[in-house]
This record gives sequence, structure tokens and C-alpha cells, in this order.
Amino acid sequence: LDHEFHYIVLDEAQFIKNPKSQTTQIVYELKGNHRLCLTGTPMENHLGELWSMFHFLMPGYLGNLKRFTRLFRTPIERQGDAIRSEQLRRRIKPFLLRRSKSDVAAELPEKTEIIRAVSLQGEQRDLYESIRLAMDKQVRDEISRKGLARSHIMILDALLKLRQVCCDPRLVPLPQARSVQQSAKLELLMDLVPEMVEEGRRILIFSQFTTMLELIEKELEKHDIEYSKLTGKTRDRDAQIDQFQEGKKPVFLISLKAGGVGLNLTAADTVIHYDPWWNPAVENQATDRAHRIGQDKAVFVYKLITEETVEEKIIALQEKKQKLAE
Repeated sequence: LDHEFHYIVLDEAQFIKNPKSQTTQIVYELKGNHRLCLTGTPMENHLGELWSMFHFLMPGYLGNLKRFTRLFRTPIERQGDAIRSEQLRRRIKPFLLRRSKSDVAAELPEKTEIIRAVSLQGEQRDLYESIRLAMDKQVRDEISRKGLARSHIMILDALLKLRQVCCDPRLVPLPQARSVQQSAKLELLMDLVPEMVEEGRRILIFSQFTTMLELIEKELEKHDIEYSKLTGKTRDRDAQIDQFQEGKKPVFLISLKAGGVGLNLTAADTVIHYDPWWNPAVENQATDRAHRIGQDKAVFVYKLITEETVEEKIIALQEKKQKLAE
């Protein structure tokens, strides 16, 4: 903060998407003649994130956050106001240099996305419904006591438990989940993977739950399938990457947080997202570990979804955010 810089360049600039975070507040205070943001995801969740980057680049250009929310964010996101959307697009366009993936790597092979849906059955379905009903009551009681704005933690906890049941009941920290042995999605995964390995496919499997990756590990071991693994706890990161890239291991288990950016895994031709994440940009960045310059094979991307659950709502939300970003 004592220095005046000629140029300040923020790589992965989405890290300042939250204007209230301590990191962002400090970055705003940096002094420099020229400022540049580099990011593949200028907007992950909502337009306020775009405002935060522009506030760093040219403070005041989009007004203060309150005014921006009133003039642009609310009309565009909630009311679908096409005129305001076009006004904002025209206002930011002179300051955006956009290179799409097809511009950068026209020679990249094809990428095919496939959604594989599976329905919850028996005890797993009963567990999902009992948790849904119980959490629904708890959340409504909390909102009536504290109001919506102060109930976020309870709401997120409810959504987390529902997402965990969809992945595998063993992830759920509740007594009634311990007796449930079924996992429709894990069964689907283990129908797919051994066959793919047999065909010579090289597979990345992403989950945001590291405990889920541990359960998948055990299943792979049962099938005598070798694998590399990368989570926040991995010490020998480079060795795990090399073993996969050199063809020694056919499967790579990766936590979304640890392996979403900064990896080059072009040995893979198959990407499996075990559980959907709230915004498509994070999933796309993970997929791009395989679908990037240097890839010479067609890439198949599988998204595993449980039917008639919160996961279907997440996919709908992803589509909405994708349209907004576009």
C-alpha cells in the first residue's frame, strides 16, 4: 500500500468478486496508473461480481454498489429487463477484450456433454424425503423467528444435507442416515467407470465432497482400478499428476476446490462431475483441465444427477446463470 505501481494486473480476477471481503478491500486500496483484470469467469453468480471488478478498474464508472443494484442488477436479474441489460452491455463493452475458447484454440477437438440421471430408490428415497420435510419445517420456523436475511446458515445447512443424501447417505451426519446402505449414484458411477477403463478411456472424477472421493476410492479398489487423487490434503501433488499424465493410472479423483484451476490434464478424454455445483463457471473450469490446448482427443463430459431432487434445481440455476453471463 506504500507503493505506487505503474501497472497492477489481477490474474484470476474473480477472487475479488465479493466487494465486502478483506482481500477485495485491500486490493481496492492499491495505487497504480494502469489496472487490468484477467479472468475466464468475470461473473460466476450475479452482476454484483462484475461491479466489484469494475470498481477496482475504474472506481465510480458503474456508480456505487447500491445504485448499480437498483439501476442494473435488480431489473436485469429479477425482471429480465432487456433494455437495462443492453445498456449495461454497451457500457462495459469498450473495456472488455473477450477471447472465447474457439478463438484461442480453433483446433481443439469436440466436447460432448451428457447428463446421466438416476432416481433414488427405497431407503435412500425415504431418507431424502424425511430430511426434506424436517429441514423444510426447521427453515420455515427459523425464517419466521429471524427473517430471511438472518436465516442463511440454516438454509445452506438444509441444502447441504439434501445434496449429501443425493451423493451417498454415508455423507450425512445424522443418526437415521447410518443404516442406509444404498447409493443410486455411486452404483451408476461404478456401472460406468469399469467399462470405460476397459475401453482404454482416461477419466477425471470431480466432487466437492472429499469424503465422497474416499468412498469412490474404496469402490475403485474393489474393482482393482488404479487411481491418482488430488485434494487440499494431497502432499505429493506433482507425483499424482505425473502418474496420471504418463498413463500409469487410468482414473484421477479430484476435489473441485483443489483441482478446479491451474492443472493441465490433457491425458484425460472423459470428465465425470459426480455432483453439480451452484455455478456453471466452476464446473466448466474443472472440465477445462482436460479440454484445453494440447488435447488431441474428443472429450466426453458426464454430469450425474438424481431425479426429482435438489440437484435438478441446481442444474436449472446453472442454466439461468449461464444465460446471464452470456
